[in-house]
Amino acid sequence: MFSNFDFDVIQRSWFYLFTTGMKFTLMLTVSAMIGGIFFGTILAMMRLSHSKAISFIATSYVNLIRSVPLVLVIFWFYFLVPFIGAWITGASQPIQVGAFSSALITFILFEAAYYCEIMRSGIQSIPRGQVSAGYALGMNYWQMMGNVVLPQAFRNMIPILFTQTIVLFQDVSLVYVLGSVPEFVTVASKIAQRDGRLVEMYLFVAVVYFVMSFGLSSMVKKLQEKVAIIR
Repeated sequence: MFSNFDFDVIQRSWFYLFTTGMKFTLMLTVSAMIGGIFFGTILAMMRLSHSKAISFIATSYVNLIRSVPLVLVIFWFYFLVPFIGAWITGASQPIQVGAFSSALITFILFEAAYYCEIMRSGIQSIPRGQVSAGYALGMNYWQMMGNVVLPQAFRNMIPILFTQTIVLFQDVSLVYVLGSVPEFVTVASKIAQRDGRLVEMYLFVAVVYFVMSFGLSSMVKKLQEKVAIIR
């Protein structure tokens, strides 16, 4: 079955694949994770706000984003962001933001909706007695959240946050549809088409994703057990 395979193409290109494609994939994943957790936390606090208007805005955003396929959001922002940039700056022509900036904005806004739900459940897992104690000590809402609730919520949600980040790592491969972003699948695809070795290269990509995702999942499982012991 594998007699016609030419795995030398992997040996010739693995260094370039990892130093260019995988490096870019990991950079986009980490950047989107940081931005997504930041905006997701703000959305979670908005959803739990006593103001119905603020809660409605955050809830509507989360429900809208979670109802739309990610690949559609990638396309949508890729073509829309230049016009939004022109509208903000007053330019007569669409602002060229580049494929990377467009992809980064897309993933931050998209993942924020999912991180929001994780953070919301983490915040709600904190006993209300601690919230009442914070108010009793004279803290306002933001001081109570920053000093009492969020530190504990983050600790409880670390395993789930990392699990969502593994999903994000896999989803980054969808920017392949833009064609001009040097992420791992895009780089592998160009090498495969150049050398005429599609099967070998895509098989290698699948093995790399499996090994990395399985390894990270195993680390998250151990972290989850450690956090459970601490709790």
